[in-house]
Amino acid sequence: MKIKKAIIPSAGFGTRFLPVTKALPKVMFPIIDKPAIHYLVDEAVASGIEEIIIVTGQNKSLIQNYFSKSKELEEHLAQTGRQELLELIRKINAMAKLRYVTQDKPLGLGHAIYCARKFIDKDEMFAVLLGDDIVQAEEPCMSQLIKISSQYHGNVIGVQYVPDKEVSYYGIVKGKNISDRLIEVSDLVEKPNKNNAPSNLAIIGRYLIHSNIFNILGNTRPGKGGEIQLTDALTELGKAQQLFAYVFEGHRYDLGDKLGYLKANIEFALQNKEIREEFNQYLINVSEKGLS
Repeated sequence: MKIKKAIIPSAGFGTRFLPVTKALPKVMFPIIDKPAIHYLVDEAVASGIEEIIIVTGQNKSLIQNYFSKSKELEEHLAQTGRQELLELIRKINAMAKLRYVTQDKPLGLGHAIYCARKFIDKDEMFAVLLGDDIVQAEEPCMSQLIKISSQYHGNVIGVQYVPDKEVSYYGIVKGKNISDRLIEVSDLVEKPNKNNAPSNLAIIGRYLIHSNIFNILGNTRPGKGGEIQLTDALTELGKAQQLFAYVFEGHRYDLGDKLGYLKANIEFALQNKEIREEFNQYLINVSEKGLS
């Protein structure tokens, strides 16, 4: 099954990172030398996706500028003989066909996806990737979901198990196991109390959804937090189409809070050939000194 399009919502206020998110969208926060959204586009392209719709907010120009051609920078790199960097910049410009749409009001994830409806054809499956979650995997996370959808002919949500104390941070899956990694979904609960959570299977920022979801989102009333919740619409979609949750393979980095973001930068730095040895030694020195 060929999935050609993906939606990346990036219009949120990023309130947990204020004040910096007042000026800089959270998806533009760097992980070493690439913004988070670059990793999402990499994953989408590696999964065979050709067109990416980025749902932006007030600071959309920062995202567009990053992926747009920069003639002045390219000329400077060419003139100074920095060919490797020049090729890197040109590669960013040509990663995929990018489109942009603005979400005027912060009405939730469901509404953000609904804003991109004009770019998705009738009877088309499309991907959704959220910027809070970066996944490192031998096979791209979205590619794994595409394979499951092709095999079982349904909508697929990427999930992972989380501790009891964290279930109230996520949409949680209820359903029956088809295999160790695949669950047929019967219900989705948005950020339940840990005592009422149907499971520990949390939705982790990756979705493969049929375009019929737009008919549902257009009639979905605001749910928890006064927002149009994607989980509510997916539950309704699951009544007419098969809906699966897949425990994907790979390591997920949670960029949704400050600690998760710092952990991601540390681990990516330790994987970076250019700096890992010196950085590892720095961490050892800091550890030996301890906190004062």
